[in-house]
Amino acid sequence: MPHLPARWQGIQSRQPFQWLVQFHFGEPALHYELSRAWSRPGWELGLHCEARDAHLNRFLLMGFRRHLFEIKDTLGPAVEAEMWVRGWTKVYEVHPETTLTTAYQEQLARRLAAMIDCLQPILIDWRSQVTQVYR
Repeated sequence: MPHLPARWQGIQSRQPFQWLVQFHFGEPALHYELSRAWSRPGWELGLHCEARDAHLNRFLLMGFRRHLFEIKDTLGPAVEAEMWVRGWTKVYEVHPETTLTTAYQEQLARRLAAMIDCLQPILIDWRSQVTQVYR
């Protein structure tokens, strides 16, 4: 949290399991996450859209995919946006597994803060468009 710009300091956190931490802005189903990666050894950082409404998750994914060139330009080519399990979606990247030194934890924290700063304005925009689409 200390690495976030002032405009994102209202972020909330929770740790539902020992192997992951989630951060959100009042809507826990749409959260940023740092967790053990499922696809390969390492740490996954990213935005998870895990709303019960699979249509909402897919709508948000389509919004992020429309901005994927800008996202990759800002965050780098390792960022992916894809469908996941149970109708959930995510925008994420995987970092190598290594010893969790203080320096490595600091590196992951700074990277997640950069992701939040890049992705949160897009999430706000597309989340607000849902009300227009579903009227």
